[in-house]
Amino acid sequence: MLNINNNANQIKTEILVRIIKLMLEDNLIRGVHYIPKQMAPKDREPFTCCIYHDREILRQRVIARLGCSVEGLDEDAALADFAQEAMWRESPTWPMLTVLHEACNACVHTKYMVTNACQGCLARPCTMNCPKKAITVSNHHAKIDENMCSNCGLCMQNCPYHAIIKIPVPCEEACPVGAISKDETGREVIDFHKCIFCGNCMRSCPFGAMMDKSQIVDVLKHIMNGRKVTAIYAPSIASQFKTPCGNLEQALKTAGFTGVLEVAVGADICADKEAKEFTERMERGDKLMTTSCCSAYVRAVRKHVPDLVPCISETRSPMHYTAEIAKKEDPECVTVFIGPCIAKRREGMDDPMVDYVLSVEEINALFIAKEIDPVNIEITDPEILNKKIVPTASGRNFAQSGGVAASIKARLADPEILRPTLINGLNKKGMAQLMMYGKINSGKMATPQNCANLVEVMACEGGCIAGPGVIVNPNVALGQLNKYVADGNQEEPSKV
Repeated sequence: MLNINNNANQIKTEILVRIIKLMLEDNLIRGVHYIPKQMAPKDREPFTCCIYHDREILRQRVIARLGCSVEGLDEDAALADFAQEAMWRESPTWPMLTVLHEACNACVHTKYMVTNACQGCLARPCTMNCPKKAITVSNHHAKIDENMCSNCGLCMQNCPYHAIIKIPVPCEEACPVGAISKDETGREVIDFHKCIFCGNCMRSCPFGAMMDKSQIVDVLKHIMNGRKVTAIYAPSIASQFKTPCGNLEQALKTAGFTGVLEVAVGADICADKEAKEFTERMERGDKLMTTSCCSAYVRAVRKHVPDLVPCISETRSPMHYTAEIAKKEDPECVTVFIGPCIAKRREGMDDPMVDYVLSVEEINALFIAKEIDPVNIEITDPEILNKKIVPTASGRNFAQSGGVAASIKARLADPEILRPTLINGLNKKGMAQLMMYGKINSGKMATPQNCANLVEVMACEGGCIAGPGVIVNPNVALGQLNKYVADGNQEEPSKV
């Protein structure tokens, strides 16, 4: 995975900030046309072949940031047309991701290559261990026959000089379900029938060709029209800003949200329900139960591991329960979930309680555009100063891998019945683990002794603090999350 601090991410953030500023100035439709020229002036050295190609790529990025798909793009369509579409639409459009054809590098197919570090050694473990005999040595240098190579990687594993490297297609390599492939031009396309919206492709592409379709224009439109808009922020969002949650809530209200709720409140409800459901499942003889809060995981099972579908907890996600609280307080309010996740946008489209889903990247851009400093902001809102409900520490801890299972265990009357295991990241290895548990549940594979009976699955390695839309290194975010958890309600949750 790419480090989040990279030029592609900075460009995407800058576009968001420019769009937000134009919205706040009531100048989006007229001003959006100039963004590519402003960001790629003629006197700047181009990133691609020329400045005009740079501008076309920026144009497509602006379209995605306006919440529109780039596939099937009309080359003559003006950015103002897409801005107008964004202002008129009543709900987000399918799908949540779009591929920028012009930005895609059309990377060569994955292959292994021998570098100049090869010493032509006597041992020649590369040739001896190649199952296809695709490697020969001549003039004291190994060579791989690409027509014979099966890309098994044994040559690279056995070379004592690390002289053999793998040249991957980053997005294809990162996709755990094989949803990305090349079209007839060599560029990448996404099969959305397979896609689980984990966002791995988006954060792995060094050219930023995979982009999420922003909903920031939709949300700002409601705020500027005077609607009551309630922000419900995930625990992982509290880990992205080096500030107490009270400061973050004040910053969100200063940004225009009329109400703010912690999704950790919904996590407490989720944990209560999952603990009760787990107990009931074990009493009726189920082999195992899996957690349900990760939308990408749930979609992965429904699409690719049907044998495991009966094991998915029937409990809804923390996002749903928190949005339900907001809608009960005011049925007319607009609910906006703020998280690090692309899959939540897919879940939100199916949940009438959730109107929009924003990433922390979008919220950070909103703070920048409105010159709001969450760290030094003064808390003046009485609802924040006199907070009535503080979530439990375990509810706030949902954002890291292992947090959900620990929260369920804390609520069990007999925690000894729990045998948890974690699938920490839905890469290809994680998907293989899901397949194994599917076979165990269906009886296609014998149940191992002391087999786990609760499987917590996080699509992102490390948990939600490492989601595809984060702005802080996950290691840094973990430290901030631990502070946030420590400020939570430390009372023991009720047992079931």
